[in-house]
Amino acid sequence: MSVCRALLPLVLLVSAASASHFWGGTISFLPKGRNPDGSYRVDFRYKDVFDSCGSRLNWNCVSGNCGGQTDLEVGTIYSTSSRNPSNLNWCQEEGIVTRRLTSDKPFQLSASSCCWVTINNGGWSYPWGLPVMVDLGRRSDTNEPNHSPHTTIISFVRVPRNCPRTYNFIGCDPDHDDIKCRNAATLPTGFQIDQDTCNFHYSPTASTGMYSIRLEVEDYAKQYTTLTYNDGSRSYRTPYQPTSTASPISTTSTPAGSSPFSRLPLQFAVKVEPAVPSCSAGVYLPQFLHPTPADRERVHTAINQELEIRIRASASHSVIQDLIISGPLNITKTKTLSGEFIVTWTPSSDDDGEHFPICFIAESKSGSTLYQSEMRCVIVEVKHEQATIGNVICAESFMAIEVNKSQSEKINIHEDHLRLNDPSCTLYSNDTHVFANMSLNTCGTVMEEDETNVIFKNEIVSVDNPNDVITRHHQVEIQFFCKYPKKGRVTLEFDAHRSPFVFVQKGFGTFSYQFEFFHSSQFRNMEDPSTYPLEYDLGDMMYMQIEATSPVNNTELFVESCQASPSDDPNSHTSYSIISNGCIQDETLQFFSNHGNIVKFGMKAFKFIGLHDQVFITCSVILCEADNSNTRCSQGCMNTTAAPAAHHHHRREAPIQTISHFISQGPVRLSRSVNLKDAASTVNSNGLNMNLVFIAGCLLLAMGMLCGALIYTKQPKAAYQPLPTNDYQ
Repeated sequence: MSVCRALLPLVLLVSAASASHFWGGTISFLPKGRNPDGSYRVDFRYKDVFDSCGSRLNWNCVSGNCGGQTDLEVGTIYSTSSRNPSNLNWCQEEGIVTRRLTSDKPFQLSASSCCWVTINNGGWSYPWGLPVMVDLGRRSDTNEPNHSPHTTIISFVRVPRNCPRTYNFIGCDPDHDDIKCRNAATLPTGFQIDQDTCNFHYSPTASTGMYSIRLEVEDYAKQYTTLTYNDGSRSYRTPYQPTSTASPISTTSTPAGSSPFSRLPLQFAVKVEPAVPSCSAGVYLPQFLHPTPADRERVHTAINQELEIRIRASASHSVIQDLIISGPLNITKTKTLSGEFIVTWTPSSDDDGEHFPICFIAESKSGSTLYQSEMRCVIVEVKHEQATIGNVICAESFMAIEVNKSQSEKINIHEDHLRLNDPSCTLYSNDTHVFANMSLNTCGTVMEEDETNVIFKNEIVSVDNPNDVITRHHQVEIQFFCKYPKKGRVTLEFDAHRSPFVFVQKGFGTFSYQFEFFHSSQFRNMEDPSTYPLEYDLGDMMYMQIEATSPVNNTELFVESCQASPSDDPNSHTSYSIISNGCIQDETLQFFSNHGNIVKFGMKAFKFIGLHDQVFITCSVILCEADNSNTRCSQGCMNTTAAPAAHHHHRREAPIQTISHFISQGPVRLSRSVNLKDAASTVNSNGLNMNLVFIAGCLLLAMGMLCGALIYTKQPKAAYQPLPTNDYQ
């Protein structure tokens, strides 16, 4: 199986007048063998973007024997669906055209019409054309028919005028050819294409407005190669030889003495927007967060098994609105009620052995202005063999999973230390499999929902001690789920950050507690409430402060207990004690100030074992009269067997302390794996894709349910680095 890097071209598409409707397109081809009558079958995959769905490209024969079209499948990849004003709506579609050929000799096709969107470098009625050069000769280096590079486009990307950008057009060719990108027309000022790397550059020199970019993608031989045709004739290809030694940036040079195997169009429109206040990702422009896969990450999936890619983004000065995607036909996107995007795709048997790029861009909004993130792409390789390690059964009231030990060495190593979200539920095993079954509301099963489905998830994980409820690393995580379509609309509302807690009590009047997280141990800069839920890597220090405000002078605050739970419920079944009876329970806990009306403390971030990616901190606090030895505040740490203090009998006569009040803050979201830099090095050294989220799914048509299993294989970090001790500015 060849290792392929799909060519991921950028398409920067923008609003257009209804008369100027073409925003870009590309096409690639794939030989699919011979038909029973001996003729050749070739599939062409094209993508186009217009201002509305339903446009159909007509591919005409320009030269050679182009055969005839036998099948056409067209579907929408992404559409604004009239959500925007009329001049901002657009639609990207993919078409799969099957052609029957009587010859494998070279030929050329082209689709063309009028008009481009209104562009600065062409006006409002500029015609467009998508020519493609095809050669299906059998190659001497692979003994297979020639394949073209894979191309795709992603729709509607905005470029701020003052922000330099580089988009990587990853060369991808199943034949491992030398990919070159060159401009078919002069590039506008401010834009460059590196023909050797296919990197597309924008520098902050262009004027605002829209520009058309017309490129050609070619694949050249890396060694002397012979192409043999069915009629006995031959042609020859030599390695790429540029006509000059000039810089390859923004060149229109053609090779001397060498010809490409194929030539594909890559055309798109770039909209240069007005300047943005900050070019830093995460301010106005969205920034991708965990568990978003890294750019160019490779993902493997199997035929008829659903692939799931989870994507999350944030920005401090804008609100995430949407995720723009581009990928193979039948790709879908949903958004969970927690704001995470889920991209899914299930390959068919016709996709066996192929590679597909899936690209995405996050879009945010501030006022009436839209901002967009970088473009990321993953390369999906489809394999025929089963890639799952488990089978999942979904029923109306329960789900079950069986995991094959032979598919993962780590399962055998950690078999005695495997558990579900709820450790009280038992796992069973024999010589070949590990089994688990549970009802939909037991064993720590977590419910998640999007606009159309309710999903029940659980997880088999490895732990060092079966009695542990938290961990700062994992060796094995096998996530499984059942998905049920909703019968009706369900709406949940969630307020992340907690405002100050206000109470009224005789002797103390109206008083409040404010529970906040801070950037560092200096406790100068509080975390912005709009950034909740906060995100930490496992092992990072979290800095917290509780402050009491009271009209009564000479009071002091006492934190009697603190516990963590995966939900904002002090009586949660799953919880972890941090402070109990005034005594420290967590070995990483540090107090920075523990007197007066302010308590400052910190601890290392952790996560609950299982599917709980978020943590709430709930504390029981008391406000006391200062310097009174009869108050609970003055007693500090007490063991559970200590006799109750005598002052409890005299509260009504002389209030010297309040009753205990529960306050909480969160959630804090903990990363499920090491960061992307660490993950990349681990992949290289161990041959494992640490960011791979693979789903093996089954569709139970009779019951209308989906089920699946995911596997994570993780390595612990060598050490955790605390957050800097100085505040962020």
